[in-house]
Amino acid sequence: MKTMKLRVFGIVQGVGFRPFTAVAAQRHGVSGTVANKGSYVEIVAQGGAAQLAAFADEIRNHPPERAVVLDLEQADISDENTRNYNDFTIIESEKEYGRIFVSPDIATCGKCRAELYDPKNRRYLHPFINCTQCGPRLTILDTMPYDRERTSMKAFPMCPECAAEYHDPATRRYDAQPVCCNDCGPQVRILGTELTGGDAVTAVRRAVMQGKIAAVKGIGGFHLCCDARNAEAVRRLRQLKHRPMKPFAVMMRDMETVRRECVVQAGQEAYLTGWQKPVMLLEKCADMSLCDLIAPDNETVGVMLPYAPVQMLLFDYPDGIDMTDCMVMTSGNARGAPICRNDADAQKEIAGFCDLILTHDREILIRADDSVCDWLEGAPYMIRRSRGFAPLPVMLREAVGRQVLAIGGELKNSFCIARHGMLYASPYVGDTADLRTVAALRESAERLCGLLEAEPELVVCDTHPLYNTVTVAQEIAQERGIPLLQVQHHYAHILSCMAENGCTERVLGLSFDGTGYGDDCTVWGGELLLCDPHGYTRTGSVEPFMQTGGDLSAKEGWRIAAALLGDDALCEALGVCAAQESRVIGNMARLGVNSVKSTSCGRIFDAVSAVLGIRRASTFEGEASVSLMTRAEQFAKQNGVSALKLPCSVTENGGFVTMQTTALVQETAQRFWQSCTPENRDALAYAFHDALVEMLVSASEIIREQTGIGICALSGGVFQNRLLTRMTAERLRAAGFRVLLHRLIPPNDGGICIGQAYYGLNHDTFRR
Repeated sequence: MKTMKLRVFGIVQGVGFRPFTAVAAQRHGVSGTVANKGSYVEIVAQGGAAQLAAFADEIRNHPPERAVVLDLEQADISDENTRNYNDFTIIESEKEYGRIFVSPDIATCGKCRAELYDPKNRRYLHPFINCTQCGPRLTILDTMPYDRERTSMKAFPMCPECAAEYHDPATRRYDAQPVCCNDCGPQVRILGTELTGGDAVTAVRRAVMQGKIAAVKGIGGFHLCCDARNAEAVRRLRQLKHRPMKPFAVMMRDMETVRRECVVQAGQEAYLTGWQKPVMLLEKCADMSLCDLIAPDNETVGVMLPYAPVQMLLFDYPDGIDMTDCMVMTSGNARGAPICRNDADAQKEIAGFCDLILTHDREILIRADDSVCDWLEGAPYMIRRSRGFAPLPVMLREAVGRQVLAIGGELKNSFCIARHGMLYASPYVGDTADLRTVAALRESAERLCGLLEAEPELVVCDTHPLYNTVTVAQEIAQERGIPLLQVQHHYAHILSCMAENGCTERVLGLSFDGTGYGDDCTVWGGELLLCDPHGYTRTGSVEPFMQTGGDLSAKEGWRIAAALLGDDALCEALGVCAAQESRVIGNMARLGVNSVKSTSCGRIFDAVSAVLGIRRASTFEGEASVSLMTRAEQFAKQNGVSALKLPCSVTENGGFVTMQTTALVQETAQRFWQSCTPENRDALAYAFHDALVEMLVSASEIIREQTGIGICALSGGVFQNRLLTRMTAERLRAAGFRVLLHRLIPPNDGGICIGQAYYGLNHDTFRR
């Protein structure tokens, strides 16, 4: 008889790992105990040598479906005082300091869905059905370890039947912390009415089919929903939410519906139906039945499948209502504010957007908006990282013992806690230009620090002097009495890509976005940076131009176009602006009135969109650029590569490389003026992408000649453009470069906190 101790690290809490271990032990004839230790699961196992070997192999290589074993430490116990175990039991959890892994929320599994619609099952039509393999995790968790008394489910004592399942290793709900049923679990209700349970679900279904708008409380917050085929309902939602063009996400009943409405590429179905169930951008079918207002002037639509029982019941419920199989399911928030998570939020922020509110009495402790993925080179490409993914950590190669709180960017904010070599990015918070989002950021950071038992020794933030996130960082640093470190925006972008790819070597970073505060107090956004984890050198950029019009210039691309063209007659001929407006822009630029020098690549995309008559201005961030990409993709889909070529000049002076983007914009305008046709517009949209990529590759080759660096990292919001990213990566590889791309960390400002934290861990602050 031997006794050994195993310590299992990874996603092993909240995924049924302890009950799985107990069942595996019984199967292999092993006795002993298993317990959560806060940062890992500890197993004491006793049995014959062959039994223990088989047991350990199953733990390491065949864990539960939702678990991720990242490390397993194994040691024999030879102490003569070791007790003999007669059976295998789950014992009380204990806290122990170390690496911590918090499970994200997990979509409802197939077995629970089958029980949900089984009239003979006692959880028939229960809106909160779950088991050890699925259900809420992060959003209901108060403190670690993950046990019921430390979740918002502690408010719902288990009935005898649920308690029996909870304690029986033979059941699917053995040690499932959120376990409940119709008799003892939370309940749904229509806010402000007496309608509860099935009557409340039916009320929402009826309202949706009558063309009304409903707010629905889910796992991580509220959604606003309506029939995705009802153009009038979608139009009304747009008007109420002041969202004229930005695409809405659509929840579809099942994969049959998805395949009918969208083109599903190889690999996408597995991701759509997996346990994370993000919103995925899918190509629209030519005969798609959704109304055009869902995603206007866009080749793709964001699609997700139901991931919570209440959502499944909205589609399928035995009440005789002929229900749509496609519903708009967009974040329930006022513009600029974080997603609502409780009744008070909903009544204050979104009651005016909807006709009724379906809520429930299980408290959401941490907001988690839906994650959004694009698809690039046969794999997911994250746009917004939240539910289902956060706070899974990026693991560094070295388990650095320092602790850092990185506050993140101003837009698309998420923050990051670095602890024991793990970079834990939070769920998506929102745009912190709104003070409601600032408050949510502070609250969420405090709660996640508590969950991860983190005591930050350093706060890291952006360098922009006017960002609210910088103010938050300053306040937290002062309150905690710890240093504050500021890191340049575009360098942090590249570091986030390096960290995700486990790269510690020096790289050439192509950091392209809309706006970032430069070291020279100008606007940066089209940067070539030589980077390693300790610092960077700016070695190139797009050609500087005058960004005129203050904050309006980030929304009104025609202003950038007028400044770049410098031709009043051409601006008027192309419909960019009136000649008089062009003259005003030119004078402001020359005199430096409400103008700043800029290298923003995002603004160049906006300018070309205006020049080609696609979008003069944007109603949401990136609208003009996305519309330009859409035109280019349409051309490529119909024609392949273009024979039309635009100038792509790159110059070098004193070791600094400049991409001549002004000439590119001017030539694009001249070519379009010569033949203002839709066909020429789309061809030029593609040719612009093509020329910019050629500039990027040429500039990278010049810098490689100077430095010998052959690794390129692509980051920044401009690289959300899948056409640009694919073309750049392909041509850099063809030129002999190793290319680092984002995958599960967004290239936009939602991922910048990872780079900030990575820099903080490597900064001299920790060496003093």
